Formats: sequence, C-alpha cells, structure tokens
Amino acid sequence: MAKMIWRAVMLAALVAGAGCKKEEAPRADADFYKKTQEALIRAKPGAVIELPEGRFQLDRSLSSTVDGITIRGKGLDKTILSFKGQTQGAEGLLLKGNNLTLEDFAVEDTKGDAIKINGTDGLVIRRVRAEWTGGPKATNGAYGLYPVQCKNVLIEDSVAIGASDAGIYVGQSEHVIIRRNKAMRNVAGIESENTKYADIYENTATHNTGGILVFDLPDLPVQGGKSTRVFNNDIFANDTDNFAPEGNIVATVPTGTGMMVMATDQVEIFNNRFRDNKTVNLVIASYFVSRKPINDKNYDPYPEALYIHDNTFSGGGDSPTGLAVKLLALKLGKPFPDILYDGIVDGKKLTAQGAMPEDLRICIRNNGDADFANADAEHGFEKLSRDLAPHDCSHPSPEPVKLSGVAQ
Repeated sequence: MAKMIWRAVMLAALVAGAGCKKEEAPRADADFYKKTQEALIRAKPGAVIELPEGRFQLDRSLSSTVDGITIRGKGLDKTILSFKGQTQGAEGLLLKGNNLTLEDFAVEDTKGDAIKINGTDGLVIRRVRAEWTGGPKATNGAYGLYPVQCKNVLIEDSVAIGASDAGIYVGQSEHVIIRRNKAMRNVAGIESENTKYADIYENTATHNTGGILVFDLPDLPVQGGKSTRVFNNDIFANDTDNFAPEGNIVATVPTGTGMMVMATDQVEIFNNRFRDNKTVNLVIASYFVSRKPINDKNYDPYPEALYIHDNTFSGGGDSPTGLAVKLLALKLGKPFPDILYDGIVDGKKLTAQGAMPEDLRICIRNNGDADFANADAEHGFEKLSRDLAPHDCSHPSPEPVKLSGVAQ
C-alpha cells in the first residue's frame, strides 16, 4: 500500500511538473539556414534563389547585398520561414542591392522587422506574407514589409498581419505602387510615410488600429511627402486596440481609424469604400495632433492640396476611442462624422480674406451622403463646423505612378 501511495504521489508530481514546464524555442534548421545564407552571399546578379516547400525554423537573420537577385518560394502558405525564438539579429530578411524580387514565401514571428529593404532602386514584393502568429502584441516586430529610402517599388498580392507599427510600410521613398494586398490586425495596415509619387489601390485593410495612413513626419533624412493617390480600396471594420509600443508615432492613432492623412500634401483619395471603422472613417490632421515637439524648422506640419471625392461611406464612428477623441465626442456627439478634419492651417499662407489659396485648399466632393466636421482643434473646438461649402473645390489628379525598370 505504501508503494502504491508513493507511486501516486510521484505521478502527480510529474504531471504537475509537466504543466509548469517552460516552452522551449523550436529547434533551428541549421542546414537550411547555412545553405540559404551561402546562396545569398555567393549569388551573382541575375541569380534566382529557390526556396523549397515546407516550414523552416531559423534563429538568425538572412541577409544579402547583391544586386539583381530573385528570392522565390513555392507559395505564401507553402514556403514558411519561421523565426520564432530568434536569438541573433532582428530582421527575418535584411536586403540591400538594386533590382530585387521577392515572391511566394512567408516570414513569421521575427524579433524585429520581417523583411527590411534599404536603399534599393527597383524592388518587387509579390505574393509574400509577413505575420506574427501570436496575435497583436507590443512585443511583435515593428514592420512587416518594410522598404525604406527606395525607388521604383512594387508591392502586390501580399499579406501583412500583426505588426506593432505597420504591416506594409514604404518610407522616405519615391515612385511606389502598393496594390491588391491584405493588411489585418496591425497597428497601421498600410502606411506611406515621407514618400513621393505613390499609388495605393485595390487593397483590403481591416481589423487594424488604422487601416491606411499617409504621413509626413519631421526629423527624418527625407521629408516632403506628396503626390499620392489612394483609390479603389476596401477599408472597413478597423477596430484593433492600439498595441504600438509607447513613444511610436502610430501609438497616437485612435483605435478604429479607417484612414488618416497627416501633414502630407497633394493626396487624392477616391473611389474607396469606407465602412464600419470604429472611431472614424477618414481623418485629416496636422502634425500638431500628435502632441510631439517639432525641432526641424524646415518641416511643414500642415496637410494641404488634398482632394477627397467619389468615395462611399457607411457605418462607423459609433465607439470613438482615446481620451482626446472622447473629449471631442462631447462636442460632436456620436456617431462621429465620416470625414473629420482638425481644421488647423498655416496662418502665414492665408489670403487677405482669411482663406487658403486655391491650390492649397482641402477639397471634398461627391462622397454620397457622407457627413463632415471641421473640429477647429486649434481653438479648442470653439468654431466647430459641419459646413462642407468651404471645401467644395477640386484639384488636378497626380499623374499615375510609372516605375522605371520594374514591370507593372
């Protein structure tokens, strides 16, 4: 009997110990890493690096600086590079070099950015998935697909999920096309930042904190974002709580923002479908709403020469989120208007009649029964107005983006 009791106690202890056992990091596929990294190092311009079907566990970043290479898998759900438990480096892929093509694979659970491309002229990202599989967490990597200071960029038919900053991000770049992608459960689904000549179209942005952001920010080497067209996108049910680490600019984006334009000029927004975004469908804002200091005297914090037309709006604005937003809700009531403008303008540019010059006006036309509010944020909402008449104007459309050296 004593032996039976002892065995029962030992069995209970083993079961309890198993329940408390710490999860071990998956074992890295060292052979796959070695072969792939060697292929990246030894590649010559024009080389195609084929990644086989399967899930491959990596514990360190892959990198290349070779021009003209293609990295190709067997499909975004068939070739999966998992960096769960990554111990060296931060990115999954870190690439430099011109004329790069990435297609048909996935990168999951990197410690930092999933795929970062720096300083490239000529880039195609096609049918690539970047995902953090544990759901929205501040410890997720910042960016999914992340070209920065690049030219002639095409991102198409790709997927980004779970980034703690932006799922699909193009920053300080020019001549960019972002089309037919899906961005879900990121802080920012798709973000164009300090970028010139960008077309963002036929994308789906849903269940992010903010669906699509077009920003121009200070204190960056490249400023003056402009000439962006955002059209034919589905931007709906963006409602994920903001999980960006404190201090990030996107941490200021209210949960449930369909689209936000901040401090950027010459943006045309048309033929989009906005629906059921928790706080507001479309926000136009100066940089001052971030409440961050501006140290660069050359920075222009005002959005100007916007043209918003022929979009459809339905639902949304029923659950405004964030302290400042809730204070504004006391003035506006609920639901929030479909189009919300902070109303802050550069007083130095006003005409003698107190209006913005024609070429700098914010124009809003032909958006069905969408409602609007100018919050007059600069004066504590004192002259809040719902009158669209001051914005009944138009601007010439920016030219469609043409990429040099990249087949469109």
